[in-house]
Amino acid sequence: MTDLCANDAVTLAGMLRRREVSAREVTAAHIERVEAVDGAVNAVVTRTFDAALAKAAAADDAIARGQVLGLLHGLPVAHKDLADTAGVRTTYGSPLFADHVPDRDTLVVKRMAQAGAISLGKTNTPEFGAGSHTVNPVFGATRNPYDLSRSAGGSSGGAAAALAARMICLADGSDLGGSLRNPASFCNVTGMRPTPGRVPRWPLVDVADTLGVEGPMGRTAADVALLLAALSGPDPGVPLALDAPAPDLPDPAAVTGLLRRDLQRLKVAWSEDLGLVTEPAVREALAPARQVLVDLGCEVIDASPDLSGADEAFRIWRAFRFAAQFGPLLRRELITPDSSLCDHAPILCDPAVSQHHKGPQESCSAGARPARAHQARFIGQHHKLHAVAGTEPEHHPGDMRLGRQRAYHQPLRDLVIGQARGDQRQHLCLAFGEGRQPAACGRPRLGVCRVLGDEPPGHAR
Repeated sequence: MTDLCANDAVTLAGMLRRREVSAREVTAAHIERVEAVDGAVNAVVTRTFDAALAKAAAADDAIARGQVLGLLHGLPVAHKDLADTAGVRTTYGSPLFADHVPDRDTLVVKRMAQAGAISLGKTNTPEFGAGSHTVNPVFGATRNPYDLSRSAGGSSGGAAAALAARMICLADGSDLGGSLRNPASFCNVTGMRPTPGRVPRWPLVDVADTLGVEGPMGRTAADVALLLAALSGPDPGVPLALDAPAPDLPDPAAVTGLLRRDLQRLKVAWSEDLGLVTEPAVREALAPARQVLVDLGCEVIDASPDLSGADEAFRIWRAFRFAAQFGPLLRRELITPDSSLCDHAPILCDPAVSQHHKGPQESCSAGARPARAHQARFIGQHHKLHAVAGTEPEHHPGDMRLGRQRAYHQPLRDLVIGQARGDQRQHLCLAFGEGRQPAACGRPRLGVCRVLGDEPPGHAR
């Protein structure tokens, strides 16, 4: 691995500003890194190397002319394949969009470019981001750089793996139920789910949706703070964006000042498991952090919040969210005008949701038979919909080996065609919800990184 790829984003930004290295050199080093290791990891699935080199040349020219530089000037990044990128293939991990090329950038992509970042391409994601592990029928599975037989987590698993393997120094991701934090923990990098509105999202599907957020990923807390500074701030097209302006940083090195704080007497609530089923190895790894907080002067209070009912509430909200996003897609791809289902698709038949929607279930059952042929055709053509009602996992939930995750990670895991069996009748329905999720952490004990050939610097065990 070249020395340039070993540097974090804040360090590289300083080197670029001091002209110790050129943007061309930084970009070329990271491209070489991608070409050397990504065949095994499969994290950067669409590559824009020619465009990146051209932008690096322009970045060097801007430095030479003494222009005002953005916070991310000359830094190699990649964008999650859920984010639209103008002129660059964006698949959302779905065969339905395997050749899709948007004509606009999402706001996150636009802000990173305006800050001077140089995109090397798109990072892998499960289909439509629906899953805690990164595998889809377009690009396959993203592997953990620490152990190629294990999961990189998800849904921002491509971003986390690319960061861990030193292919990029910053990445954007998104988070509905852990998709910035889960893969970061699996791959020993840093991911942050911001407060809704801190990083404005555009374009909008539902203006009132605050479940999903977009946010930063990096290898250090300072790197994440740097990217967050570039992404945050209000936007007139996003009504729920927070009014607080982005921090005014004179240069990237100043971001470390944002992280300094007197922690004396800061109250911190501590729970080893949040009252949820937690893998013992995870509890053991986190336990020493409690004393670290005490030593820093925090007032640590043991507390376990009452999260009973949270899973059901999350499933219901997510079901409505997915229905709004993907209902029209399924109607277009699956249901024809003569199928008798046009007025009642999609139907929410997750056990946590169906009790709230008895009416549509009843009225749609009569129209199910004409649509069965469309269901079979759709599944056969796209291999993306998995009948989950009444099925059992093929393997123990704790088995995180990539080859054993088929039961959990069928494409479009949270939006599937199934046959509801609750009332012993067959009808076409949409089943929302993850069902059982693997409880085990996909990250092996940190040691020698299979891709790095070394334990990454600056990371505690």
